[in-house]
Amino acid sequence: MPSTSQSIVVPAPVDEVWARLSNFHDFSWAPNVITHVDKVGERAASEVGAKRILNQVFHETLIEIDADQHLLRYSIDDGPSPVAPRDVSNYIGSIRLAPDPDSGGTLVEWSSRWESKSEDAVEFCHGIYVALLGALAKSFQQ
Repeated sequence: MPSTSQSIVVPAPVDEVWARLSNFHDFSWAPNVITHVDKVGERAASEVGAKRILNQVFHETLIEIDADQHLLRYSIDDGPSPVAPRDVSNYIGSIRLAPDPDSGGTLVEWSSRWESKSEDAVEFCHGIYVALLGALAKSFQQ
């Protein structure tokens, strides 16, 4: 099962980082990576089953959100190759936050796993997560 995982320490307390990431319909903190977010359906951004379309191509569904554990999990239901349904199945992305005792900030880990006969999505997803984590950290430095 292919997977990828990236992490970064964000210079802000866990609760502040969680407030920004837990809104499934908001990527205003990453305007150079996610340029367009469409909310799909009536579910609230913090409600399991919430759906979104990112950059008019990535169809995602919130499948778990746990404020106590600072954990968010989502599926990619459709998108371009190499994460298209013909390329991967059972794609699950996870965002997990934890206090970073060394810096006083927040360790953010963004990971995903999926089923595929190909490793093509590993590099693709890695690049997106690195860009998103960089944008997140930068959004707290402004």
